[in-house]
Amino acid sequence: MTDILLAVAQQGLGGKLLRQLGLPTPVKLKRGDGAYAEKPLSNRTIGVIVVPEKSTQLTPVIQQLGGQSLIRGDQVRDGLLLDGILLDANGCDSVEALRSLFEQLQAALPRLRKHGRVLLITGTSSAQEDAALAAFNQGFVGLTKSLAKEVGKRGATVNLLQVDPGCQHRLYSPVAYFLSHHSSYVTGQRLHISCGVPAPASLPATAVLSGKAAVVTGAAGGIGAATARRLASEGAHVICLDTAGQAEKLHALAADIGGTAVLADITQPDAAIALTDWCKSNKRKLDVIVHNAGITRDKTLARMSPKQWDAVLAVNLAAILELDAALLDHDLIAPEARLVCLSSISGIAGNYGQTNYAFTKAALIGYVKAQSVKLGAKGITVNAVAPGFIETDMTASLPLLVREAGRRFNALSQGGRPRDVADAIQFLVSPGASGISGQTLRVCGGSLLGA
Repeated sequence: MTDILLAVAQQGLGGKLLRQLGLPTPVKLKRGDGAYAEKPLSNRTIGVIVVPEKSTQLTPVIQQLGGQSLIRGDQVRDGLLLDGILLDANGCDSVEALRSLFEQLQAALPRLRKHGRVLLITGTSSAQEDAALAAFNQGFVGLTKSLAKEVGKRGATVNLLQVDPGCQHRLYSPVAYFLSHHSSYVTGQRLHISCGVPAPASLPATAVLSGKAAVVTGAAGGIGAATARRLASEGAHVICLDTAGQAEKLHALAADIGGTAVLADITQPDAAIALTDWCKSNKRKLDVIVHNAGITRDKTLARMSPKQWDAVLAVNLAAILELDAALLDHDLIAPEARLVCLSSISGIAGNYGQTNYAFTKAALIGYVKAQSVKLGAKGITVNAVAPGFIETDMTASLPLLVREAGRRFNALSQGGRPRDVADAIQFLVSPGASGISGQTLRVCGGSLLGA
């Protein structure tokens, strides 16, 4: 459904009128177009700030990605605008160093273009190791979330990567994602980069899923269809799974992307049987599993029927646990596979009338944490994405005021698109995301709801 406020804000007089009325004037976001490019930062200028001053491994990363890097934000020549700011604060452990960070970041920010990217890189620590360093590293979380709200009106994003010692070599893909337009609706987020999961031997820059088999549940429309298309664009053969009622759309999608349509109800054993049969007949294992299928049956807990409770628990949680268990029992999940579950902001912040839905989406956050430990030794990562307000047929049917509140209650003052979620999923299932497991990435435009 068309976002009228977003459309009006792009017009000179319309934007001026909205500002005079005190209404949000969201910037139309630049989004990634197509598959990954070999040089995703080509023709882009990135200001690299290093605090405390030391050598950094990040400048070569920017150059490998095709970008032009400039050291020290306060030394950028007059008139030069920045497409991104990369701040290496690993080892920033004093108030004096923080003051230098403040000065350099403050000098660089006015040069950040619309749709710019700010990416902070810090280390990790525990209070048992160094209480001061732990305090500073946690402080960067607050800085990231606050700065995201400040620059969001320009369509810019701010995110944070906290890297375990010795794991800087895992930064290439995360830096590429967060400095590119593929992450346009992800802001104010933190990810932990570790070496707990073995890295693949091959880390292609393009066609990153070439030769891999992927399954997407609930693939017929919305986020599921966008995800299937995105995975296929990187070379995956996508098994598009949905119910018989979605047969026409599912077959059309599978034909369009060169995938396979599987009609099955994930709450029934036939879903696992169908996937098992496909793997055996093709002599392959699954490299990517995206648990996208989900339903809502909204009602306050006091008025919710057992049928409404059971239906949501069956589709959104039990089916995922049972399908994964069946695939593992039959040894059909490949080494170095990538699993992604669709959680939700409702699972983080809660939502009125959604106790059943919020339970399942919060449960998936716990599930990926536990499952990542169990499967990590095989090189398998397990993560979740938590979408906020995404423009789909479902949200288009919401009452006007509810829909507008959902769109505006974030740092970017607009709803996301299914492609935004698909891009986040594609990032997490890429070989280069081996340093990320057991985590939940919010795709919410910096929602003001939730932690």
